[in-house]
Amino acid sequence: MNHDHFYVTTPIYYVNDKPHIGHAYTTILADVLARGNRMLGKPTYFLTGTDEHGLKVQQAAQKNNTTPLEHCNRTVIRFKELWQKLEITNDYFIRTTEERHERVVQEILTDLHDKGLIYSADYEGWYCIPCERFFTEKDLQEGCCPDCHRKVEPLVEKNYFFKMSQFQKPLIDYIESHPDFIQPAHRRQETLGFLQKPLGDLCISRPKSRLSWGIDLPFDDQYVTYVWFDALVNYISAVGYKTDEEQFRRWWPASYHLIGKDILTTHTVYWPTMLMALGLELPKAIFAHGWWLSQGSKVSKTALAGMTAAAKPASPMDMIESYGVDALRYYLMAAMSLGQDTEFSEEAFILKFNSDLANDLGNLTSRAVKMIEKNFAGKLPPASEPGEEEAALIAACQHAVKAMQNGIENMQLDRCITDVIAAVREGNRYFDLQKPWALVKEGNQEKLGKVLRNTTECLRIVSGLLYPVMPGKMTELRRILGIPQDKLVPEMQNLGKWNILPDGGALNPLETPLFPRIETAKAKFDASVKQAAKPAAATPILPNVISIEDFAKVSLKTA
Repeated sequence: MNHDHFYVTTPIYYVNDKPHIGHAYTTILADVLARGNRMLGKPTYFLTGTDEHGLKVQQAAQKNNTTPLEHCNRTVIRFKELWQKLEITNDYFIRTTEERHERVVQEILTDLHDKGLIYSADYEGWYCIPCERFFTEKDLQEGCCPDCHRKVEPLVEKNYFFKMSQFQKPLIDYIESHPDFIQPAHRRQETLGFLQKPLGDLCISRPKSRLSWGIDLPFDDQYVTYVWFDALVNYISAVGYKTDEEQFRRWWPASYHLIGKDILTTHTVYWPTMLMALGLELPKAIFAHGWWLSQGSKVSKTALAGMTAAAKPASPMDMIESYGVDALRYYLMAAMSLGQDTEFSEEAFILKFNSDLANDLGNLTSRAVKMIEKNFAGKLPPASEPGEEEAALIAACQHAVKAMQNGIENMQLDRCITDVIAAVREGNRYFDLQKPWALVKEGNQEKLGKVLRNTTECLRIVSGLLYPVMPGKMTELRRILGIPQDKLVPEMQNLGKWNILPDGGALNPLETPLFPRIETAKAKFDASVKQAAKPAAATPILPNVISIEDFAKVSLKTA
């Protein structure tokens, strides 16, 4: 892994629909890694963007009676707006319709054609329109596309091919000698398994008679470039390949290409062979994360279309409106083990929010800050030498710092977040063991100040460690702790130190809970049942009434 810089990319997202939870997840993951590496002091470049050519875009534009570019211009706004709401800090947002990108793609095609690595031939096979990919008979699964499982069409036409097969052996050798190149390990094995079969050449063109929306081939204006060949080039065109060599040398090779497992082959076979043909270094790592599932199926446009309204998971925008940006970011990072599939549900989200954030972090913040406001006029008590009583708290916090650094560097974010929450829980345990409320009653101001000071140091460290995950809420917490404006963005090197907060520093008031508990429908129902089950209050004795004994003497008759 590069240690002098960090360059992370997301896939560029296809502009044929609204972004869903899978798009949000990959982009938030890249953002957390980018923010984390900036905290570690590394020069960082974060790239995302949109893939805007191809048959699906052309068909969508025709359906809506507009041009493909107008369709892209309208759809790309949805992604940009969501990334803004999610507080994504990308350094560049590339669109494959940019003139610079199109020019670089054409120069690459010219170079490969001049090297004899692109040739023309008739193609006869099966074509999947949604995936925009050709398949041979042996690739099909029950007559359908092996990727999206939809029907394919027979096709015979002249096309241009990239001699991908020429690089099969070099690619296998590279993967075997670079165990970290494809992560996690089971995806590496999957790619090596794919490469055990003879690798064909890659069709890199589409005739304009069938598809006009694409980048023209520079050596045959009757064809456009295959959308995947065009899209993959964004990773180098965005950082200056053939346009700014100094910038390109600074950032390439990429530290991580983040992808979903459904585009593994294009990124671990097509892309590396293209780079080998160009004589460029391969990316340091390609990381294929798992899918977010709903009722066992991948959350995608196709899957969502087949669900009832009640069964559909909430969209990213829905979740933001209901629970806030930081809560969504936290759940997506904490709930998925990178590389594994994870079930997404609103119920699981609420459970984790209430447990980790409302009950643990929010509660510790509220208790410490309010006691400082009440007993020390909102000023931080002076630091003192930690004793045996603080040993476990300090150890938990320092362990969390090391865990977070390791998690950022080794793609283990869910594990390091667990360690940070463990430090928060140790903070609550320390608080409960020291019983500051009893110290108030005893008038033991010195010991009370020590307990509250150590608790706020724990909160300072935790607020820094969780900053890449929840930048908004952790900035708010750091302001509450009185951290000055120029120190609100934390540096990892300061988080392992104790007693950094200034003596007598003024805290800012906690006007509302940092993480208000989310009341579920079930919780509200349980509360109403509990209320209804309470014994009725004793009936008051009223004037001008008779006792039950006198009532028994009354004779009642009806007519």
